[in-house]
Amino acid sequence: MGEFRAGSLDRRVQFLRGTLTDNGFNEVLKWTDPATDALGDLVWAERTDVSDQERWRAANVDAVITTRFVVRSSNFSRSITPKDRLVCDGLTFDIVGIKEIGRRDRLEITASAQAD
Repeated sequence: MGEFRAGSLDRRVQFLRGTLTDNGFNEVLKWTDPATDALGDLVWAERTDVSDQERWRAANVDAVITTRFVVRSSNFSRSITPKDRLVCDGLTFDIVGIKEIGRRDRLEITASAQAD
């Protein structure tokens, strides 16, 4: 990722947390809308798109973009899990992985989203 510069945190992201609901068989994560699922305040992040791909599924073409976000490490950001989502520039991303960069300095969040 290179040297960290505060000026590189040029995007605002909103983390989302779904609600566990019982569907009669088991508990599933339910997503309603970003306003209801919003978790905490907007966070400054650096965004780097790392790949995009198209795949065929059920006679439809899905375009997927994989992106890495870097945020400052804080009590709040360390509470984020791969079960959460994030919204950046109008796209909702599913979090795939989270790793620490430096000792409680930054977090790198890898996420994927359906591109239009």
